[in-house]
Amino acid sequence: MSRTNTILDELAEHAMARTEAAKCRVSLQDMKTMALNMPKGNLEFGKALSKEGLSFILECKKASPSKGLIADDFPYVDIAKDYEKAGADCISVLTEPKWFLGRNEYLKEIASAVSVPCLRKDFTVDEYMIYEARTLGAGAVLLITAILSAGQIEEYLGICNELGISAIVECHDEGEIMTAVDTGAKIIGVNNRNLHDFSVDNSNSTRLRDLVPADRVFVSESGIRTPEDVAAVRNAGADAVLIGETVMKAADKAAALDKLRSLV
Repeated sequence: MSRTNTILDELAEHAMARTEAAKCRVSLQDMKTMALNMPKGNLEFGKALSKEGLSFILECKKASPSKGLIADDFPYVDIAKDYEKAGADCISVLTEPKWFLGRNEYLKEIASAVSVPCLRKDFTVDEYMIYEARTLGAGAVLLITAILSAGQIEEYLGICNELGISAIVECHDEGEIMTAVDTGAKIIGVNNRNLHDFSVDNSNSTRLRDLVPADRVFVSESGIRTPEDVAAVRNAGADAVLIGETVMKAADKAAALDKLRSLV
């Protein structure tokens, strides 16, 4: 019996279609040349997550498949500047247009406006998207093990190293963790949200933490809403957390971040 397509499958398929359309506007060779002609990055995103204490990645996100519209009014550059002032170590910017209502321009403008490194939060399915991310100013890209083969992850990590940018290799279960470790991922993210059905289980990070070697950066993603949630993943050994709508929806972003930090 064939498996029914999930939201993640649709996201990946749409990312492939978007990329093929983008190649018609700017060829892969031209995009690659533009990216490689830029000054090589210094892996600032990974360095920001490797500092002493728990690092915070705050997300600029207009909508999501699970929550629908999060921010009708979306002054994304102002939000990013607020995150920087609040003390965010990194900023995640959604560029996926269909379900998350993201745009490449959001990343380009935000990366130009703040000094903290930015993650291109999208569904990377082609090398083109990595070169494109670099031209948009990204300091990191997201590689999701559920939609990529081990060979693709290794290839894409090599491209990231060539460009001097970081990659979060995202996992959800034991097998995906092993793939991330075996491919040499330096930053491994555990998503507490199951991207096939969008259910959330915050214990996923604590359950999988011991499978990640101590010399890798461990990021807990999704479903982290309270100081207690933050403390739980920190006590389990997380090096960083990615926070979505909790701070995004707060009027006072500095106060919201301070509250999340209060128990660590």
